[in-house]
Amino acid sequence: MSRRTNRREFLSTAALAGAGLWVAGATGCVCVKPIFRSRRISPNEKLNIACIGAGGKGTGEVDDAASTENLVALCDVDDARAAASYRKYPDVKRFKDFRKMLDEMGKQIDAVTVSTPDHIHTPAAMWAMLMGKHAFVQKPMARTVYECRLLAETAKKHGLATQMGNQGTAANGLRRAVEVLHAGILGPVKTLHVWTNRPIWPQGQQAMDERTKQAKEPKPAELDWELWLGPSPKRPYNKVYLPFNWRGWYDWGTGAFGDMACHTLNMPYWGLRLCHPASIEAKLDKKYDEVFPSGSVVRYEFPARHGLPPLTMFWYDGDKKPNAEQLGLPEGEKVSGSGALIVGEKGMLYSDGDYGDQWHLTPKSFSDSVTVPAETKAEAPKKGSRRSGGPNLAIPETIPRSPGHFKEWVDACKGGKPAMSNFPDYSGLLAEIVVVGCVAQRLPGRKLEWDGPNMKAKNCPEAAALIHPQFPKGWGL
Repeated sequence: MSRRTNRREFLSTAALAGAGLWVAGATGCVCVKPIFRSRRISPNEKLNIACIGAGGKGTGEVDDAASTENLVALCDVDDARAAASYRKYPDVKRFKDFRKMLDEMGKQIDAVTVSTPDHIHTPAAMWAMLMGKHAFVQKPMARTVYECRLLAETAKKHGLATQMGNQGTAANGLRRAVEVLHAGILGPVKTLHVWTNRPIWPQGQQAMDERTKQAKEPKPAELDWELWLGPSPKRPYNKVYLPFNWRGWYDWGTGAFGDMACHTLNMPYWGLRLCHPASIEAKLDKKYDEVFPSGSVVRYEFPARHGLPPLTMFWYDGDKKPNAEQLGLPEGEKVSGSGALIVGEKGMLYSDGDYGDQWHLTPKSFSDSVTVPAETKAEAPKKGSRRSGGPNLAIPETIPRSPGHFKEWVDACKGGKPAMSNFPDYSGLLAEIVVVGCVAQRLPGRKLEWDGPNMKAKNCPEAAALIHPQFPKGWGL
């Protein structure tokens, strides 16, 4: 670990010796328990926000940050991908390496957004949080179980405001569905089905074939490929990986499961009070060494929790979409492209979209039986619509409505109550549940006996490397 140390690094390290974690930084190994404490910000002040990932999905976070707060820095490894943000905010400082950005501007930054490929979420967020910065990180929060736990524990330890980018959490319709589930009107729920129309990018054999086809395409001059790879194994550039096909590759993404389950499973997770599963098992048509399958079915067994009975969950992606008969839907009911079906002994709640905000009770006989007179209805839907957040039920509104997913986080950064999808209390566990399913996909046919608190597949030691990855020098945590 020998290196040259400049005066600033020496003073920072000496002041913090023995006080925290060691990370291998851009210039070597430094001790980082927050180098800068979080600045106290009043509700009337503006946050200084830096956005890591300024193109693609990141444009949304850039615009959100600039709409009400001070946008102080933009960071992206691809100038072409980030060009729209750069044109829109020409006076904001630009960086390609978030480590350099934080090193140079640390004291000028209060909070960061991270909208990068999954394998960069943890290094970027940890680097910022260990410098006392609040963090908004896109789903699935992190690529592995260990990284999800690390982010959640770090946020809790240092009292930082966090939010995962599963925006449906803030929707009134989703929160109403959760109230309905908490009221128990479905009766005991023992089965849950969740599915997606993803992947809409190459996975399985298609990804392998596309890589061969695109092998000779040159790397764009605007892209820093080495920085894009970050802590992942080094490999030659190939056009097939970008701009978002990386999602299907083990080294960088979490496949269709990781991409969408933090959305589609979100409402059932909250409404059914899901906890660490007891076991997970995946079935797929074919296993690949580098990429997630084109389709899979993953079965979870959840134990009894909070007075609720044990529950079996089935996740479907790609060509494994369930049919109406499998789901027990009424005759004539078509299965949506993505959705969730919560099966209770008395009735079912069917969410026919990605975000859990559009739903209805089924079958009709059950739905009619729990509808109440208009004068006692808790929410009035638009006339003729069943997509107003569910039927009008005599169930009180118990969950506060959101001012907006991003604003929840901004308010939390300014001393307000924690955002709903904060890492320690909400999204950390949700993300762990999702990405342990990705572990099962890489070990198909093995029923993993899961010890969630200890992040361990008790009967499968070979899963350890997929649960807790090693980071190379320069990126270590």
